Amino acid sequence: MTPAELASVVLTAAHAVFTGRGLDHAALPERTVVERPRNPEHGDYASTLALQLSKKVGVPPRELASALADELGRAPGIKSVEIAGPGFLNIRLDAAAAGQLARVIVEAGAEYGRSDRLAGEKINLEFVSANPTGPVHIGGVRWAAVGDALSRLLRATGADVGTEYYFNDAGSQIDRFAQSLLAAAKGEAVPENGYGGAYIAEIAGEVRARRPDVLDLDDAAAQEVFRVEGVALMFDEIRSSLRDFGVEFDTYFNEKDLHDRGELDLALARLREQGHLYESEGATWLRTTDFGDDKDRVLRKSNGEWTYFAADCAYYLDKRERGFERVVIMLGADHHGYIGRMKAMAACFGDDPERNLEILIGQLVNLLRDGAPMRMSKRAGTVITLEDLVEAIGVDASRYALARYSSDSPIDIDIELWTRATRDNPVYYVQYVAARTAGVARNAAEVGLVPGDADAFRPELLEHEKENELLKALAEFPAVVATAAELREPHRVARYLEENVAASYHRFYDNCRVLPLGDEEVTDLHRARLWLNNATRTVIANGLRLLGVSAPERM
Repeated sequence: MTPAELASVVLTAAHAVFTGRGLDHAALPERTVVERPRNPEHGDYASTLALQLSKKVGVPPRELASALADELGRAPGIKSVEIAGPGFLNIRLDAAAAGQLARVIVEAGAEYGRSDRLAGEKINLEFVSANPTGPVHIGGVRWAAVGDALSRLLRATGADVGTEYYFNDAGSQIDRFAQSLLAAAKGEAVPENGYGGAYIAEIAGEVRARRPDVLDLDDAAAQEVFRVEGVALMFDEIRSSLRDFGVEFDTYFNEKDLHDRGELDLALARLREQGHLYESEGATWLRTTDFGDDKDRVLRKSNGEWTYFAADCAYYLDKRERGFERVVIMLGADHHGYIGRMKAMAACFGDDPERNLEILIGQLVNLLRDGAPMRMSKRAGTVITLEDLVEAIGVDASRYALARYSSDSPIDIDIELWTRATRDNPVYYVQYVAARTAGVARNAAEVGLVPGDADAFRPELLEHEKENELLKALAEFPAVVATAAELREPHRVARYLEENVAASYHRFYDNCRVLPLGDEEVTDLHRARLWLNNATRTVIANGLRLLGVSAPERM
């Protein structure tokens, strides 16, 4: 019995109690939840339904809990129900009802853990969005791992998600990038505030290979060639690096398109219609202070140039016009001050900034070698890049390490820890269970032990304490996925895999032998435990897939 099935049983019991007592059924919720008690001695699951309904129907909570307990006690699969405290219901399942979960999980396969919790939500999720002036640095890599995991979680809970990478090929940073390429091609020093590193010389060389005549042009024309060609090459490299990291975007959006399509003018007109624009000192301003910003923002300068914030406004409106009800943007720690102006901008468009716009801030990442932060990249020269991280610990460990922590916390990634083939390496600890469960299934087949037909499965034999513990851990997976998606916290999945599933499986494996010994006859208990082993493999694989990490069959 899954937690959702048990919750339905609890609600059915409540309907019966209300009917028997003549209580108003309108007070009953459409659905309820059951939770695992913190103390396993209090039962398998707990419900607070009696406490929730007591005031609504004018019945003391313990009296209502007693009636619910009596009704639940007659339900199939319920071993016992106890009343605790002011009206908590502590519920124990019989072994057959608890063990059936193994069959449910194996038969559901890749679908186990998925739900329709966020069905109907259309979400635009923008992450990474680094300017194409250099390789993706380690801060951007964090958003690549977390953002991609979050998109998988949102889709697993029924949301309609569009992932997006926003880049621009204009502005002062791009100018400095082009100047740096031109200087490298000429063999000159890096310009002031320019970009250094081996990658600049590499790209400059590729541009010269494409345009052998580039240095015959005057500096202004040559710089334009390096800008156009260099940005294209750099962005191709960024896309390729992210693809190798397992991250593909549905949309790569170029800021230039906003200008070419006149969308900045459209945004300006929309904001003027809303009554939030004014002119001052020859410039056009957006009155964001009306909605909590610390100062009003210039959209168009007195010389007619657009500001970056004007493009932000146009880009937000573009997303909303494409039908996205919620715009989620992931930004680095240095953009914390950005939240107020963006929320105010959404309000200026007439949107609800709490409903339509969500900004997530990620903190810094350090890559440690011998206990000290690495500062310099072999290729970029200034920052640690995606390639540096992957070269040091691999794609799986990189993705897992970056998604394992709450994004609002700084993290240190210790190279020695994350490359160690020991249980203190979190990704190894989880992947080892994936490989061990696959190995158990292979070994079982070799000795003629197969799960057999579902109808022959004997779930009531899974009555060992460690079997029950593992079943309860596996039962939590759908709720963990839903909560991680709703709270935008993929790290909940990683911690659940480690602390609940992997830990419980190791204890199960140590105490409950799955394979027969020697010439021992294969029994229904062996088969039941194989179902549980395979259910664990399914949950581990599904959870790792949500994080973009592989579930190896051998290690």
